Amino acid sequence: SSTSASPTATSRQFVGMASSSLSVVLLLVCLAAAASAQLSPTFYDASCPGALATIKSGVAAAVSSDPRMAASLLRLHFHDCFVQGCDASVLLAGNERNAFGNAGSLRGFDVIDKIKATVEQACKRTVSCADILAVAARDSVVAVGGPSWTVSLGRRDSDTASEALANRDLPAPSLGVTDLITRFAAKGLNHTDMVALSGAHTIGRAQCKNFRTRLYSEDNIDPAFATSRMATCPQLTGSGDSNLAPLDDTTPDMFDNAYFGNLKLNKGLLHSDQVLYTLAGGATEDIIDGFASNQDAFNNAFAAAMVKMGNISPLIFPQGLVRRTCSRAN
Repeated sequence: SSTSASPTATSRQFVGMASSSLSVVLLLVCLAAAASAQLSPTFYDASCPGALATIKSGVAAAVSSDPRMAASLLRLHFHDCFVQGCDASVLLAGNERNAFGNAGSLRGFDVIDKIKATVEQACKRTVSCADILAVAARDSVVAVGGPSWTVSLGRRDSDTASEALANRDLPAPSLGVTDLITRFAAKGLNHTDMVALSGAHTIGRAQCKNFRTRLYSEDNIDPAFATSRMATCPQLTGSGDSNLAPLDDTTPDMFDNAYFGNLKLNKGLLHSDQVLYTLAGGATEDIIDGFASNQDAFNNAFAAAMVKMGNISPLIFPQGLVRRTCSRAN
């Protein structure tokens, strides 16, 4: 009898082998797609190896010239990520810049534009504005004594921005604890993340119009602190609206945990800051106590929260684009 396989059996064997090979190929394609869809801290190592050093140098120069700029660049990143994800939409002229929480208060656009121009000279259409902003936020914190963290890269830029979404999603300084928790939870951030990120108010300034009501209408405020702030923030609406006061009255240009100690003394400048301690109903007081007594605990939680925030809905290739100029679409 013949030992050779029948044509039908051979055909089935060939189909089976082809099917297995196709499955392996499809699996490899899927794995490659998944890998390419992940952000990576080494994303520009080959395509633009000097990018991170250029960003760091630009931030250092800006903060050296204007220490307040550290808070401004950090705030830009926060306001970017909270509106349609970390896609540099906040940098586009108009739209989000005109939202209630942004108009007349966001700053640092010129710093990012200058850094972007320098990066473009070395690596055209390679490094996204979204990534520049994420790295600049980290470098700003480090420049004023705060913690560092690893920034994963590979975000791409949007070509649209939305004032309506910004008005809906950005936490307002008048919000209470429940609304704050809801806003942060909608972005995948928990109670600890929220308190840690609020600790960014250890640096920076706020405009009178955003804390006037607290000074003149709230009881959970240290009387001497309120009086000192009233000196530059008159009660009459429209008078001194843009006058500035430090969010952290103790060390306004140093990234430390003094902000949390201020809350325990009823010296939070914004309503949305103080309610985290005195009107939180047990939701966040213990977290604040922990951060107030342990700088390292705050630094670690802040760094972890910044990583989480920086990963909110990024645009990954083939989505999005790399803008040539951060303030306008290509």
